[in-house]
Amino acid sequence: MATVGAVTPRFKLVFRVPPSALASVKSAIFAAGAGRYPGPGNYTECCWTALGTGQFRPGDAANPHIGKVGELEEVPEARVETLCVGEDVARKAVEALKKAHPYEEPGYEVYRVEDF
Repeated sequence: MATVGAVTPRFKLVFRVPPSALASVKSAIFAAGAGRYPGPGNYTECCWTALGTGQFRPGDAANPHIGKVGELEEVPEARVETLCVGEDVARKAVEALKKAHPYEEPGYEVYRVEDF
């Protein structure tokens, strides 16, 4: 049986963003270290993007970037998935996402990725 060395934990950051802000938000998370694959290829700014439709109804205390309080809104959004190598990179990428994203409360998830 081979000895396995310490592997830096990997995370997948997934978020939705309006197409008009896609480039600026991706630039922000990439500057924070997201989208880099370890290895000899030195790949950077890697992500997967798909277009879809987001839906939300802003509550009474909301200050929505798009739509009006109390009204159901459907908007085109891009879903972006990218790799973050190391918890520190994942946390920095989420912080950059929140600062660069136009929404009052951007939707995002962070998942731990197993390396087999």
